Amino acid sequence: MQGAAIISHYFPNLSELQRKQFEQLGPLYKEWNDKINVVSRKDIENIYINHVLHSLGIAKVISFKPGAFVLDVGTGGGFPGIPLAILFPETNFHLVDSIGKKITVVKEVAAALGLKNVKAEQKRAEELKAKYDFIVSRAVTRMKEFYGWVRTKTKEESLHTLDNGILYLKGGDLDEELDELKKPYSLYSLTDFFKEEFFETKKVVFMPL
Repeated sequence: MQGAAIISHYFPNLSELQRKQFEQLGPLYKEWNDKINVVSRKDIENIYINHVLHSLGIAKVISFKPGAFVLDVGTGGGFPGIPLAILFPETNFHLVDSIGKKITVVKEVAAALGLKNVKAEQKRAEELKAKYDFIVSRAVTRMKEFYGWVRTKTKEESLHTLDNGILYLKGGDLDEELDELKKPYSLYSLTDFFKEEFFETKKVVFMPL
């Protein structure tokens, strides 16, 4: 299955607008990647599986509620934040990265898709004063360091099926890395949701804050 069709396959209840937005994503990233490299050149052909669908693995673990606030730390070119913002149009997404040109791409892609629920800023997580329901990310660093950046960033009141906390996309054997922190966590294997080979070792880590 090629391109945006794979997104509709795993998320069959998309609106017409969401389908269109996912269809636009591939061409938009190809165009921007030629100017500012946010996805490795060899990977851009696999953008729908390796980046868009991977980002949406979080949506197989939780459905964000309307009005919730989600922070994407180290978003790079907008993953997982942009695909999640398409899927949850009534949830607020704040995408941050310390590299300005990557945030330029995020802003341009969000504008081209007409996403009103995305705010993108060149910032480090530690600088942020706001509080969020969830913090999402794709393997920007070891969990112990990431936890240190964001541990004070969640709201006290939880509105979702999971307590407020971190939803982290990561691959490989994570036990040693996660045990460093001595905090409770849950692992969700993406092979439970997606059959593509890419997801064999990929997981969503949930850690309440």
